[in-house]
Amino acid sequence: MKFIAEHIKGDRVVWVIVVLLSIFSVLAVYSSTGTLAFRYQGGNTEFYMIKHLFILLIGIFLMFVFHNIRYSYFSRFAQLLFYVSVPLLLFTILSGTNVNDASRWLTIPVLNINFQSSDIAKMAIILYMARLLALKQDIISDFKSAFIPLILPVVIVTLLIMPANLSTAMLVFGTSLIIMFVGRVPLKYIAATSGITIVAMLILILLIMQLPGKGRVETWQNRIEAFTSDNDDDNYQAVQAKIAIANGGIWGKMPGNSTQRNFLPHPYSDFIYALIIEEFGLLGGVFILLLYLILLYRGIRIAAHSPGAFGTFLSIGLSFMLVFQALINMGVAVNLLPVTGQPLPLVSMGGTNTWFTCISLGIILSVSKGKNEKSSNAAANEKA
Repeated sequence: MKFIAEHIKGDRVVWVIVVLLSIFSVLAVYSSTGTLAFRYQGGNTEFYMIKHLFILLIGIFLMFVFHNIRYSYFSRFAQLLFYVSVPLLLFTILSGTNVNDASRWLTIPVLNINFQSSDIAKMAIILYMARLLALKQDIISDFKSAFIPLILPVVIVTLLIMPANLSTAMLVFGTSLIIMFVGRVPLKYIAATSGITIVAMLILILLIMQLPGKGRVETWQNRIEAFTSDNDDDNYQAVQAKIAIANGGIWGKMPGNSTQRNFLPHPYSDFIYALIIEEFGLLGGVFILLLYLILLYRGIRIAAHSPGAFGTFLSIGLSFMLVFQALINMGVAVNLLPVTGQPLPLVSMGGTNTWFTCISLGIILSVSKGKNEKSSNAAANEKA
């Protein structure tokens, strides 16, 4: 306990949420990767659990490192990260590893580690916008001097992510609008931008449809048609997820007893929430949902008490990004949304995505640590 009190700083509730989600993650990944283990690892069912646990531990270590960095230092780092992320997105489109007709991945030579450049871009745009909003608060209503420099990076990143990953592009754009709203950007600018962007995206989709193969548009179209169709054969993924949820009932079948893991597509990532409900029941599913909602609440609370504007926008942006992604994943699992391919943060089996999630949480904790340090200094001054 003494070590925790001395070295684990920042919002303790966020730390508890991370630990609880990690525990659920290890249990769910171990249960859901049996078929994968027999197919690729000769029946070694512990392989993927150990690998995932190792990735999680590295992620938590990264979170610990970043939460010890003063949050104001991320302001300069934001510029560098944004300027690196844009060329990376371009390179991914042109020469990225193609998976399911989408160039989302880059492979690091020698190490042979794959990562999605969009994960870097998501963090980069939040940090960059938080910096710009903090710097331009005195002229925030000026269209030319404030709004244009704010919206251009968002448009660039969104358009570069969109061809391969529409859901992530929409997540980035939606979160950016929320940060601008919190940053007192005039509502008329935000509304006009939303309308223009929707029209521009529709035009871009129509143009892509004229190309040979139609790019990813055909995939988007098929997913929407499957989502709106009453034919179970057209919506296999949603049907299997519904069966898993129905099997779970209130109390669940207990960890390791899932039957739908053998039929669910990607039960360890895209549909891991359905597997959690099957094994932990409705109560387990609601508990996971509450953890993310509490995380959002704590992020907002940290932002409200941040000692600086940059910290406020940083905490709001990263919190909304993570929780929106979680809600999208859960919405897909319960058939409220069409299939998107968004992982459940800190729970789905993954690699670099888990690390970037942990880094984001570490930055949020850094902001809360700054708040606590300010309170401690104020108390010390009063006593003096």
